[in-house]
Amino acid sequence: MKIIFVTWGSISWLWKWITASSIWKILKSAWLSIAMIKMDQYLQVDAWTMSPYEHWEVYVTNDWTETDLDLWNYERFTNENLWSDNYITTWKIYSSVINKERQWKYLWKTVQVIPHVTNEIKESILKVAKEKDITIVEVWWTVWDIEWQHFLESIRQLKNELWKNNVMYLHVIPLLYLNFSWEVKTKLIQHSVMKLREYWIFPDMLICRTEVNITQDIKEKLFMFCEVPMQNIIEAKDASSIYKVPEMFKKQNVDKIILEHFKIKWKTSNLRKWNALVSKILEPKNKITIWIIWKYIEFEDTYKSINEAFIHAWVANNTKVKLNWINSEKLEKHDFKEILKKHYNNGELFWILIPWGFGNRWIEWKINAVNYARKNKIPFLWICLWLQVAVIDFTRDICKLKNVNSTEFDKESSNPVIDFLEEQKNISKKGWTMRLGSYKAKLKKWSLTYKLYKKDNITERHRHRYEVNPNYHNILEKKWLIFSWMSLDRKLVEFIELKNHPYFIATQAHPEFKSRLEKPHPLFVWLVKESLKKLKS
Repeated sequence: MKIIFVTWGSISWLWKWITASSIWKILKSAWLSIAMIKMDQYLQVDAWTMSPYEHWEVYVTNDWTETDLDLWNYERFTNENLWSDNYITTWKIYSSVINKERQWKYLWKTVQVIPHVTNEIKESILKVAKEKDITIVEVWWTVWDIEWQHFLESIRQLKNELWKNNVMYLHVIPLLYLNFSWEVKTKLIQHSVMKLREYWIFPDMLICRTEVNITQDIKEKLFMFCEVPMQNIIEAKDASSIYKVPEMFKKQNVDKIILEHFKIKWKTSNLRKWNALVSKILEPKNKITIWIIWKYIEFEDTYKSINEAFIHAWVANNTKVKLNWINSEKLEKHDFKEILKKHYNNGELFWILIPWGFGNRWIEWKINAVNYARKNKIPFLWICLWLQVAVIDFTRDICKLKNVNSTEFDKESSNPVIDFLEEQKNISKKGWTMRLGSYKAKLKKWSLTYKLYKKDNITERHRHRYEVNPNYHNILEKKWLIFSWMSLDRKLVEFIELKNHPYFIATQAHPEFKSRLEKPHPLFVWLVKESLKKLKS
């Protein structure tokens, strides 16, 4: 059992997750079985109550676990699925300890942080690590934060219990460059390592985030004050793409250093296929523009999975995708129509994608947007909430029903075409009404969606609360709203299409969650491919 702990230094947001993912990638390419664990200090039950402005996108695993953004990066780099056990939080640890105490598992013992909490952390790590060659554990937040002391104590104990050559500490830390004096400063690194040493944790490798090359003099200085071998001081410069980082590390023998530390027979890692894909990111043959009309506008990483899914589709089509992010709150009905008409007629607009969102803010504008795009046969892909909006528009305009709405927006609607399922209505805890994780469904073989997936039984991940009301299924289908993908019991509408619209697809799922660089999602590949056709026509 071999474990790598990746810690942060003095400053957060150092792309530590890219470091961990890249190391996983190069070790996996050496034919080793690798596990990944993310440890968070959060006390939330799950990540869905975190602000998208502060913690960016909430990610969902196959087994219904809502996590922060990092786990998508692990999955996208390695083309593997992670599970609930790969995400350790303070809430999980403390709730498990409290439950055990209530079950008399610690009878006559005084339950304390040490040993009970630290033992629980170690057990959670070893549970994942026991079946893999190497396990990488990302320890979130900086070494200075008080909420990390129980985690740091746990990883210190593991080195003693598993022996020195079975545990390795990688420390990610900034190497500061002062433009005004052309100096490189190492004090942050020195002080950060000193802080780790207070916990009796001694880094085996330094990953130095830097704008400039690390000279021999700097390495000698870090070796002197941090006692890390010079060959283990790794330069992590800004890259033109995050997907280039594995090759950057491989060139500095990161994989060889790790395997020698663990006394694993040297296996040559092979990144040829990976690097060929990365080259298409950097040197695409074509270029298109796709509009993203978004709700949470302050920070683009709120829709990070959407952004990355387009990069994966960009590689698959060898076509650079320029995303034009449009603030939905600043577009009124008249402005929206005029802007669409102007850009579409000028050949500048090839597709619209509207990603997920929650709540009734600007909902009537959204319904008008769907209506305009549907009637004018503008290519678009609607995700999550926008399937519900598309159904509301269709029910009002084509089915001619009155007072149509979702009970999320109008609880008194006489035609709640979007509503909770009956089994959800008795749930009092709001978070438990969410439909999360992977669901199986069956595609109609003659549908456009089937042509894209090329199979009839598929799974997609979900993160939503309201559904298309089953009481309206027959009414909608009679008017040729096509339910191209439904759950096996036909209660849940997953995809909709229109009979006479060549580009109309809306999905209740989050297809962007399953897109990978090595396995791009077919919906996004199709979207870029069709946009390129329109550009060339």
